Amino acid sequence: MADSSSSSNNSSSSLRDLTHTAASQLVHWREPKKSAAAFGLSLLVLLSLATLSVISVVSYLLLACLCVTITFRVYKSVIQAVQKSDEGHPFRSLLERDISVSSESVRQLADQFLIHLNWFSNQTRRLLLVEDLVDSLKLAAVTWVMTYVGAVFNGVTILILADIIFFTTPLIYQKKKAQIDRHVEAVRLKLEETLQRCPWSTGNCRLSHLCTC
Repeated sequence: MADSSSSSNNSSSSLRDLTHTAASQLVHWREPKKSAAAFGLSLLVLLSLATLSVISVVSYLLLACLCVTITFRVYKSVIQAVQKSDEGHPFRSLLERDISVSSESVRQLADQFLIHLNWFSNQTRRLLLVEDLVDSLKLAAVTWVMTYVGAVFNGVTILILADIIFFTTPLIYQKKKAQIDRHVEAVRLKLEETLQRCPWSTGNCRLSHLCTC
């Protein structure tokens, strides 16, 4: 029982490591062609969702994929007929590849989802019931700011901006690392200097009986 549990944990960690490595390679543009394809495709899908319905976007994507595969299949069939070759189906290797999802993988994903769901439930209860006043006030401030963000942007627009930031920020940081680090350090020192001058930094916080300042 312990061996199966340890093997499950090892496979789960290896899956997370593999996913993290693949995402890191895409974001940091280790393979520019794959990163450009992922960025372009994700941005195209999000822009399509901003103007079309989900059903239309999925239908157009499937139609475009079918146009490519059918055209390639017909092209290879014509080439094989002209050359009188017997290469077979052009997608045979992909058709013979096993893509079935194992029950072990489903259980691992369900376990990971359950862990995150429990964490989210506990944090939501803690914040809404004001277990810690400072954390609840932070949540109130964030939600208040998000009301203004929601009035300006819709959800798809925020996803588009997040997608652009997700793919462009690491690339910009790699090219301007020295300048960015210098500015971040200056901001950090300025923030520390400002916090040291605040009343609660000297132990005179008026809310000390309600929170940890």
